[in-house]
Amino acid sequence: MINQYAALPYRLDAKGDPEILLITSRERKRWVIPKGNPIPSFMNYETAAREAFEEAGVEGGIAIESIGSFRYLKRRRSGLEVPALVTVYPLHVTRQAARWPERGQRELRWFAPADAAEAVEEPELKAIIASLAARKDALFPRASLVVMGVNRFSWGYRMLKLVRKLMPREDRFFDMFERHAQILVAGADTLEKMVSGREPIPSSCQTIEAHENAADDVTRDVLVAVRRSFITPFDRSAITALTSAMDTAIDEMWQTAKAVTLYEVTAFEPQMAEMSKAAREASRLVLEAIPLMRNIGRNGARLHEITEAIVHLEGKADVLHDAGLRALLEAGARKDPMSFIVNREVYRHLERVLDAFEDVADEITGIVIDHA
Repeated sequence: MINQYAALPYRLDAKGDPEILLITSRERKRWVIPKGNPIPSFMNYETAAREAFEEAGVEGGIAIESIGSFRYLKRRRSGLEVPALVTVYPLHVTRQAARWPERGQRELRWFAPADAAEAVEEPELKAIIASLAARKDALFPRASLVVMGVNRFSWGYRMLKLVRKLMPREDRFFDMFERHAQILVAGADTLEKMVSGREPIPSSCQTIEAHENAADDVTRDVLVAVRRSFITPFDRSAITALTSAMDTAIDEMWQTAKAVTLYEVTAFEPQMAEMSKAAREASRLVLEAIPLMRNIGRNGARLHEITEAIVHLEGKADVLHDAGLRALLEAGARKDPMSFIVNREVYRHLERVLDAFEDVADEITGIVIDHA
């Protein structure tokens, strides 16, 4: 799986209502938003702003926090399709350039939010666009990118790259943490859909493997950054411990998928479905917690609530695990010991997923205690 960053360009009409700018893709000519791969030495939201200029020629204030993410299949030049996870940042458009790199290659059009949501294909992107009008906090970003820093042909852009290379890169750890948390959500969503019977098992296992590989890439990036960075937001051991705990959570999802594949599981018990839902909920709590860690002093109370909720979900999973094994015995597992062994193995892996999320919560708690 690849990670990309997108800008959701908007402006306010005379009544103060938002309008959304969509562009067409170059190959299929379908309606999309500007997006692209990570740019070295750029923050995630800066990458999104850069793509908005290159693909649509628009500049303005870019929010430093995302308003969601969506998935799609990116077609390579070879024809191979690979899953992509796109993080979206709202961009308040204040200027339309006369020249930009991809002018003439795409069509640009302003839409009402409902019409824009209808025009795009990805269900998750539809939801993000449809909710934008109600997200007043997202419409007024707390930080913006200097306009001259977006245009890759400008002096400001070249200076921005130079400064990014020279200055301490403390904030980049939060970008990587957020990317890791987004992968956790994507993996947990796939796991829950598979166990609940809403997605085919073989393709779900392949998708979870792709998420696990993407998480490994992020983990390596964090470890390299820890070694190279002069300034870090937390103690280096705390950074590596948090990253390791997050990586273990997606690893355990992959171990669950491997067990399902190895034992040729074709159906799941009701308690398994409930455990997978708990994992999905825990992943979303982690995704909420990571951006709040940029300001622990202000967000300490909410972070405490989040970690307590994750611990509660782990306890719930323990109860479901025991109840599931008891139900198997009562259903006659003694007459079919192999079925009991296989299901017990699946239960064990699902329990480890929640254990890993509890470890993530413990690492966040430790950081909050040290820095509140």
